[in-house]
Amino acid sequence: MSHSRPERVADQIREEITVLLSRHVQDPGIGFLTITRVKVTADLQHARIFYTSMGDEKARKETAKALARVNPYLRRQIAQRINLRRAPELEFFYDDTIAGAARIEELLHEVAEERRQYELANPPDDEPAPTEPAEPTDTEPEPQGDGDPGTEDEAQK
Repeated sequence: MSHSRPERVADQIREEITVLLSRHVQDPGIGFLTITRVKVTADLQHARIFYTSMGDEKARKETAKALARVNPYLRRQIAQRINLRRAPELEFFYDDTIAGAARIEELLHEVAEERRQYELANPPDDEPAPTEPAEPTDTEPEPQGDGDPGTEDEAQK
């Protein structure tokens, strides 16, 4: 499967940013961080980097500030490591899709638990009586034609 050039560059940027942040950046404001995806414009001039981080709202804000501080360093490193005429502008965005998915999962578990509690408190009254099987008939089913009225007439002649 062939990927477009922006997709390939986005993959390279994601890999390089991940390595740089985990091994080379020593900013204490960057806690446990995961790069979830990178989107690069068709002209390769802008890269939107989506990330998630552990912690509360305060920790998230600290991470955003730390990423802004190290952005020039990351851009220079990307320019050196990826063969591009011009290093793309890097923009970091907190990716809340994972948090949203976790919240949906939590709500589904709550609904399932409420339903289980309801069913325990309100058991079904009586089991429905099994229905008796239909008695077999002695009549044979009428043969059915093939749907072509012309062939039935010819077959009877």
